[in-house]
Amino acid sequence: MNRLADQTSPYLRQHADNPVDWYPWGDEAFERARAEDRPILLSVGYSSCHWCHVMAHESFEDPEIAAEMNRLFVNVKVDREERPDVDGIYMQAVQAMTGHGGWPMTVWLTPDGRPFFGGTYFPKEDRPGMAGFGRVMEAVDDAWRNRRADLLTQAGKLHDALARTVTPPLDGVSGTEPGTEILDQAAARAQAQFDARFGGFGRAPKFPQAMTLDFLLRTYVRQPSQSDLLDVVTVTLDAMAAGGMYDQVGGGFHRYSVDDYWLVPHFEKMLYDQALLVAAYTHAWLVTREPRYARVVAQTVSYVLRDLRHPETGGFFSAEDADSEGVEGKFYLWSYEEIEQVGGDDAAEVIRYFGVTRNGNFTDPHTGFRGNILHVVDRTEDRSPTVVRALPRLFDYRAHRVRPG
Repeated sequence: MNRLADQTSPYLRQHADNPVDWYPWGDEAFERARAEDRPILLSVGYSSCHWCHVMAHESFEDPEIAAEMNRLFVNVKVDREERPDVDGIYMQAVQAMTGHGGWPMTVWLTPDGRPFFGGTYFPKEDRPGMAGFGRVMEAVDDAWRNRRADLLTQAGKLHDALARTVTPPLDGVSGTEPGTEILDQAAARAQAQFDARFGGFGRAPKFPQAMTLDFLLRTYVRQPSQSDLLDVVTVTLDAMAAGGMYDQVGGGFHRYSVDDYWLVPHFEKMLYDQALLVAAYTHAWLVTREPRYARVVAQTVSYVLRDLRHPETGGFFSAEDADSEGVEGKFYLWSYEEIEQVGGDDAAEVIRYFGVTRNGNFTDPHTGFRGNILHVVDRTEDRSPTVVRALPRLFDYRAHRVRPG
């Protein structure tokens, strides 16, 4: 076991048996890095993160990869839910360096904690468009030994830029409230990124940008003549609620969509996403009075109270994993035969409405497990009484499966 065995974080303890010589975040790791003149390899993740599990299995459990990590770096593991402060600072750095972020977050630091290179998930071996973790480690080590002056200059510039973003003004005042001109510019920029065909903003992966949607709704309420902003919101909300992003059987939203049209999600469910999206759909219902938004709100709140609330303390879990029985999304997938069996006389309508096929529409890339992600084929079509009648049976059947976790 390494130094994580006695940590209180379940996520850190998951890595206690890794052959990696992990340190928790603290002075001991930085003192060793300074004494041995080594970079720090900082890995940040959390318990319900699917790709964190994948990278752990591929790389951190691999004796050869671990030996290289131990030889070249001082390795530090952080649970982002335990140390959101550490996660927040270095996530800004990764986003500044790469243009995107996510977890697992992998960052190399100078011995005094300044980031100089980073990314998110690295596969063990090279893949098209992605360098393997072993090759990345070799490149970082070579740069540290042979081009250190350049790295330190880059790290210093990045450090200064980040410091400006987190340092408050001396008078403690963040500035005046933005005027309508700034708000209108922000709305126009969001609208320019809108995917008019499938909803959402930009290209895949697509995240449910609840705050952006709520902002556009508020702009529309302030300026009702901008009805195109309302269209941006309703098209996006309808697409998310009809797609695989939304749990059609149990309610609640998955983390994000891996495709442009909201069909295949990353199956993890986050508490904060539920909270933000409940607010967005509630606001949309207040503006439009469309019953479908009220239904999504009610089902999502029911999911949170049923599955994310601790039965004894009343507190809430921060997330629900994507994997069950080692398969991503297995809990949520359906075979054609299962729908026929559970649906009974209603099966044909359920199959049609949710686009169920014998071959399925999703295959887990790691195990080959196939199934159907339920989604509304015709997003303008509301649930028929037949579908409504069948859903409780699907829910009860699914409840006997192994839950994610």
